[in-house]
Amino acid sequence: MRVCYFGTYRANYSRNRIMIEGLRCNGVEVVECHEELWRGIEDRVQVVGGGWAHPAFWRRVVRTYTRLLRRYRGVGRYDILIVGYPGQFDVFLARLLSWWHRRPLVWDIFMSIYLIAAERNLDKRSRFIVGWLRRVEWLACRLPDQLILDTADYVAWFGRIHSIPSERFRLVPTGADSSVFRPISIPKCADGLFRVIYYGTFIPNHGIEHIVEAARLLSDEPSVRFEMIGAGPELPRALEMADRYGLKNIEFVSWLDQTALVGRVARADVCLGAFGTTPQSLMTVQNKIYEGMAMAKPVITGDGPAVRRVFVHGEQLYLCRRADGTDLAAAIWHLYSDPVLRYRLAEDGHHIFIQHFTTDRNGERFVEHLRELVKRDHA
Repeated sequence: MRVCYFGTYRANYSRNRIMIEGLRCNGVEVVECHEELWRGIEDRVQVVGGGWAHPAFWRRVVRTYTRLLRRYRGVGRYDILIVGYPGQFDVFLARLLSWWHRRPLVWDIFMSIYLIAAERNLDKRSRFIVGWLRRVEWLACRLPDQLILDTADYVAWFGRIHSIPSERFRLVPTGADSSVFRPISIPKCADGLFRVIYYGTFIPNHGIEHIVEAARLLSDEPSVRFEMIGAGPELPRALEMADRYGLKNIEFVSWLDQTALVGRVARADVCLGAFGTTPQSLMTVQNKIYEGMAMAKPVITGDGPAVRRVFVHGEQLYLCRRADGTDLAAAIWHLYSDPVLRYRLAEDGHHIFIQHFTTDRNGERFVEHLRELVKRDHA
């Protein structure tokens, strides 16, 4: 099978890397037809907040899609056209190209950009553009022959919000890049600290304020140390809370390159997932959960239907109430006090990851869905 991975998708984003490499691991030839449109998260936020009206933005759009079409002309024959994440705008051009060449179109939606914009309160900057995003996404979902998401809960949300029948979707879990996130034997730090690590984009669905609250509640225990790595919209609030509480047991670290981040996770005793109550948080199993398991680390995350469908509390990970710093602190203390439980969570979590959520296993699922589509298309 030969596929064309098409669009302005985020080439370095973990979802796209995992999906592309997963296909290649399973014998699929992947030709990437990609051009960069977005310069980062802040660029996208600025555009939604009003930058879309500036002529410079539209000049960039025209240049990007012109280059993309030039690349496409050199792709040659393929069996399936796949649009990567995010592809809400790419799908329209991809549909025309796939119709022209009589090839099926697949879109890995992965996340709703309308929902992301709404959860980040971008409608306060521009209600019109967020409403427009919803209408564009509604139409975009109707164009591909097959839609890919990571959880059944997200499929149900697309059914409620965009009226897309569930049978149009196929599932490929988030997983983790198993070539990067894997167990690393590293000596225990001599300082005797119990390291609790969060890393990510400090967005509302991660529930950052509840992690800081848990740090406050555990501040009398000098051996428990919190490390919060990354940046994002909730970082200023987290810094203000830590300063107001006078916390000495929490360290904020800016973005690290992948090698340095993996080294930090390798030294951690517990990895944290997501604790917010936004729809996005409840409907997904975040990368950091799978990545912690991939590195054989015990993981604590907020309870919810999506995570319950995949994992068992107290076996592969430890769940606590969402939006509840007190319960998170109690969960951390429980694992701090019970090294046997930590070891079991790490072992069983890693075992289920290896069985079901590696790059190779995710690629195997994806290939099965693509073969089903090709068979149906040739019927």
